[in-house]
Amino acid sequence: MKMARTDYSQKIEGENIARAKANELPVSPKHAMEIARFIRNKKTGDAIEYLNLVVDQKKAIPFRKFNRNVAHKKGLEGWDAGRYPKKASLAYIKLLESVSKNAEYIGLDAGNLEIIHVSANRGRGIKAFFPRAMGRATPKRREMVNLEIVVREVQ
Repeated sequence: MKMARTDYSQKIEGENIARAKANELPVSPKHAMEIARFIRNKKTGDAIEYLNLVVDQKKAIPFRKFNRNVAHKKGLEGWDAGRYPKKASLAYIKLLESVSKNAEYIGLDAGNLEIIHVSANRGRGIKAFFPRAMGRATPKRREMVNLEIVVREVQ
């Protein structure tokens, strides 16, 4: 049986373009979408540096859409609600390093890359069961996410 793979959501073409994609990551889709919104139009080095601070819980990601009952975090500029999505940040760091290597392979300057497109889409939901008392079980759905990044070399 063949697994279905998804294509890129945007058809961005050009000479100084590099891209990377990760399918079916066990990450929260809401956290992935908020990080995608935050790192769009940033340099890859700056994004990796900031996400490492998020993993260390020194800086927070502003939650703009999925911010119901989200506490305020200090250090956020222009927004109050935020969180430290560690697992999603680690997935993005790995993907950003991958797109940097892809850019380096095709001859682009890896230190001069700007993120022009980031997308986080919900993947398949895997059905599972949560064991309860007295031999019972409650169904649960493990969420997956598809991430994609397109970068451009800036002169």
